[in-house]
Amino acid sequence: MFEKITAFFGRTAAPNPPARVAHRHFDGAAINRFTESWKTTNQSIDQELKNGTLDLLRRRSRELAKNDNYVKKFLELVEVNVIGPRGFTLQVRVEDAPGKPDRLANDAIEREFARWCRADFCDVSGKMSFVDFQRAVIKAVERDGEALILRVRGKNARNKHNFALQLLDIERLDTRYNFTPTVTGQNSIVMGVELDTFQRPVGYWLHSAHPGGPAGQRQREFLPADDVLHLFEAMTPEQTRGIPRTHSAMSGLHQLKGYQEAAVIAARAGAAKMGFYTSKEGDMPPGYFDDGDAIEGDYMMSAEAGEFGILPTGVDFKTYDPTYPHDQYPEFTAATLRGISSGLGVAYHSLANDLEGVNFSSIRSGTLEERDRWMTKQDWFAGACLLPIYEDWLRMALLSQAIKLPNGSPLPLAKYDKFAQHVWQGRRWAWVDPLKDINASIEAMKNGLASPQAICANLGVQLEDVIDSLAHADQLAAANGLPKYSAPTIKAPEPPTEPADV
Repeated sequence: MFEKITAFFGRTAAPNPPARVAHRHFDGAAINRFTESWKTTNQSIDQELKNGTLDLLRRRSRELAKNDNYVKKFLELVEVNVIGPRGFTLQVRVEDAPGKPDRLANDAIEREFARWCRADFCDVSGKMSFVDFQRAVIKAVERDGEALILRVRGKNARNKHNFALQLLDIERLDTRYNFTPTVTGQNSIVMGVELDTFQRPVGYWLHSAHPGGPAGQRQREFLPADDVLHLFEAMTPEQTRGIPRTHSAMSGLHQLKGYQEAAVIAARAGAAKMGFYTSKEGDMPPGYFDDGDAIEGDYMMSAEAGEFGILPTGVDFKTYDPTYPHDQYPEFTAATLRGISSGLGVAYHSLANDLEGVNFSSIRSGTLEERDRWMTKQDWFAGACLLPIYEDWLRMALLSQAIKLPNGSPLPLAKYDKFAQHVWQGRRWAWVDPLKDINASIEAMKNGLASPQAICANLGVQLEDVIDSLAHADQLAAANGLPKYSAPTIKAPEPPTEPADV
């Protein structure tokens, strides 16, 4: 019957196609004997960090920071390159009209903020200046994965601005406190952070004191999100807590430290132990002790330069000459550190203090890439930490009428939006041959490829400050009969001459 129907329509029934073997088109998804140990998971990042994983990562990172030379060096690199010797510079950009800066307001705000940056104003405990505070925060973010800052307002701030900061140990944020809502619209709690339905933090559940202290001080207290600044760099979307920067390099650092310790012990043992005495009969060699009594034949050997000794009859000497550390030790250590430096995001020669085999071109290329990473981290730090702190300080300082113009009148809170305009300038770096960079900047300005503001920003200074300093220098020079320091050295390019008619 089926053949008749197909014949009626002029078609023939095709045979069943052969079964096809499924192939994965991505080598990374292949499952074979070479990938059996490759563990994967589809859990969320928060789920992976729960149940003590985050605590263990943080505590191991802290142990490395205390006892590992390379992690200590890494944190110093972060501190020096992100914050620098003088910290970020505040540049207030208040304008009366577009392109017309309000110099009086700018100077008043910058002057009062500089006063607040003192240790007795900025830090509620009076221990850290604002520059020290910045260094402590960035080190906490890199070492612990996150930092926790308490914003203290009102009389508890103990200064005329009614605003101060307190850096808290992240251990106080209870990672074991979790709550999954059972009713629609109810807040959840993930590792101590209370979140609304949009995953926005609304508050933090903190231990009233460090959990490593007395057991009676481990009760929790709730602080609203407006009073807490929780800083971390997220690896994935919907991440609630931060992960230590050392997480990917942690295992390698631990193993390298053990490898180096074993190598040092082997080298020390080889340098101290020269050999062993043996006898064919297996008797105890002379000069050793048995049950507290000296064996007959008190034979003790001392080594002197150019000395040759005679062994007793039946006693042989076996030299102890370990070949470890072997000649591959430096290469193996360097190769391991290159992987570790990649995991930490720093240049190998900076982390290992190894300048052998590098030339100016290679070190410049590596340093340029590394400095781009430092500037990226500076931008993150300015936006995540400095911006909210400054806005909080400015609001409280205006409310307290602490910012005053030269005539004594305070800046009004009603114009907060106008006074809040500012930028943060991070530190910049000079090259080994700064003359070439200066000449390149001059050529860029002469050809209209760069502005004085951009060049000053690359140097870590503000053009207005440079002009004010030059004006003051010119006044001092004129008072002492000296030439001006601000004599222009850059001439505008001359227009091209027309070719002469022939």
